Formats: sequence, structure tokens, C-alpha cells
Amino acid sequence: MFGFAITFATFITMEAITWCTHKYVMHGFGWYLHEDHHQPKYNGIFEKNDAFFLIFAIPSMLLFWFGSETSHWYLLFIGLGILCYGIAYFLIHDVLIHQRFKWFKKTKNRYLIGLRKAHKVHHKTLGKEGSECFGMLFVPFKYFQKPNVKS
Repeated sequence: MFGFAITFATFITMEAITWCTHKYVMHGFGWYLHEDHHQPKYNGIFEKNDAFFLIFAIPSMLLFWFGSETSHWYLLFIGLGILCYGIAYFLIHDVLIHQRFKWFKKTKNRYLIGLRKAHKVHHKTLGKEGSECFGMLFVPFKYFQKPNVKS
């Protein structure tokens, strides 16, 4: 039970860490790696931005290792929370939003459509400055509302 709670708390915490990393690192001193992600059409298999996958994966792997090799068992569950968030990030960001893999081409789910809208707003700005919506799973509620349709 404690393992699940630690994993879940880590997963939720990763959204805040991702938001801060996206706003202050990726759109700050790490812009060199993130810049190609904001270009309208990128035709390569990998982007320099994919290096951030490793930046988040390495601590997760180390936590798995230290958590299984030492008496600090809880580290394993922190690593698992980071891993679960990474999987969610991949499925939402790379598969659903950017369609790097054509698995979920069409959805009618209001939450997923809201995530797409918020990310589109984020990518309206091609430069380092002026972006908004830095989160991935938790974005402002205005993106989940149905538009007012006048007949």
C-alpha cells in the first residue's frame, strides 16, 4: 500500500516538475535542445528535444537500482512513479498530440481534446519567449470547455 501511495504521489509531483522544467529549462538555458520541437515541420525520426527523455529516465533508472540494492526500498517506488509519468507523457505528448506514432488518430474524449488545444496554444509561439500552457496532464480548464456554437 505504501508503495502505491509513493508511486502515485511521485506521478502527481512529476507534473509540477515537468511544468517547471518545461518553462525554466526547456524555454531557458535548455532551449538549444528544445528549439527543434517548436519548428512547424520536423521530418527526422528523433528531435534534439528527445534528449529530455534521457534526462528524466536516468534518475528513474538510478532510483530503481538504488531501491533494489539498498534498504531504501521506497526509492524503487519513486523511480516507478517517474517511469509511469514518462509512459503517460510519451502516450499523450508524442502519440496523441504530435502524432509521431499514428495510434490514436481521432478521439472524441473532451479531456484529450483539451490537452491538444492547450498544446496547440503552447506551440503558437515558435520562439523561446511568450509561450503558455507548460503542463502536460493538467492544463487550464478553459481548454476543456465546449465552444459556444451559435446557429
